[in-house]
Amino acid sequence: MAFSITNKTNMQQSRESNKIDIIEKTTKIVGDIVSKADFRIDGNVEGTIVTTGKVVVGEEGIVSGKITCANSDIAGLIKGAIDVSGILSLKSSAKIEGEVIAGKLAVETGATVDASISMKGSKKMTALPSSEKQEKTA
Repeated sequence: MAFSITNKTNMQQSRESNKIDIIEKTTKIVGDIVSKADFRIDGNVEGTIVTTGKVVVGEEGIVSGKITCANSDIAGLIKGAIDVSGILSLKSSAKIEGEVIAGKLAVETGATVDASISMKGSKKMTALPSSEKQEKTA
């Protein structure tokens, strides 16, 4: 019996850690969402989404606001900012308007991006002032 109870507990914990919150295409949410779960958005969200999980925006999904997450697959429309610590994948139907910050970026042919893009960990390159440039002679 003890094995059975332990097994059920492990299965329940496993299901909870793989939980995906789905926002259906007929649903509109206005407000902020803070979670540890993965999200799939096929509806409309106006506000901020913050999660340590993955955010998937389906082809009919629209997010107006800011998304902060670990990883993201975008096939719909983002109006605002998206900050992804890991991999941001833009599918061919994706439309991004605003600001993109990502650890890694993958863009399929056909995706539309009208945004500033910053890669995490990249260093800004600046030219040295002319007084600091050194000439090399042969």
